[in-house]
Amino acid sequence: MSIGERRKPFPDGRPGFLRVDSVHQGDRDGIKGVYHINAVDELTQMQLIVCVERISEAFLLPALELLLERFPFEILGFHCDNGSEYINHRVAGLLRKLHIEFTKSRARQSNDNALVESKNGSVVRKHLGYSHIPQRFAAQVNAFTVEVLSPYLNYHRPCLFPEEHTDGRGKRRQRYSYANLMTPYEKFRSLPEAERFLRPGLRFEQLDDIARQHSDNEAARRLNEARAKLFRTINRSQKPAA
Repeated sequence: MSIGERRKPFPDGRPGFLRVDSVHQGDRDGIKGVYHINAVDELTQMQLIVCVERISEAFLLPALELLLERFPFEILGFHCDNGSEYINHRVAGLLRKLHIEFTKSRARQSNDNALVESKNGSVVRKHLGYSHIPQRFAAQVNAFTVEVLSPYLNYHRPCLFPEEHTDGRGKRRQRYSYANLMTPYEKFRSLPEAERFLRPGLRFEQLDDIARQHSDNEAARRLNEARAKLFRTINRSQKPAA
């Protein structure tokens, strides 16, 4: 039986359709580093990054459950490439239990998962780099990505959102205007009848409190301080004893 439907998802103006990918944090002397699971909502660009020691079932499934429950809206779709960490019966069973549509990228369609792949570079690599991070630091890195980096991305980092228009030859194209520059949370808030997409028991007043907890500059400073502290801990542990 085939796992996942091989097609592009169609959010149809609804949040909750995630694009998901894995980012490996380097090898050293044949030893694997940590893995980041990067998930981006297609419509709002709300994003959550979790970190695991390995992408085996024992580590990946709890990370996916955490990831799916941390978004402020119900998750309706899960789209990934054809990596075996996702295309397996355990992940399919988890998504089926949660009534989440499971789709995977099509052959020779390199843009199918382009949104999250672009965020791998502009977000994950920008803030966490390419150098090896040992697996034993997965919990500390996860605390940073979930509690500091992801809230900064969602509530304080503006993104450009495309508008579709039809050119003179009838071809549909996307245009990016600075008038559509806003944070992912602001984009979510701007949706018509946005309240109906919220998770049960969650209110926009609660999310507004999170957004107002820090100014954009304070959030950026907090992010930089937390990242510096994290990498001091990692780098100190890897220095040879004198």
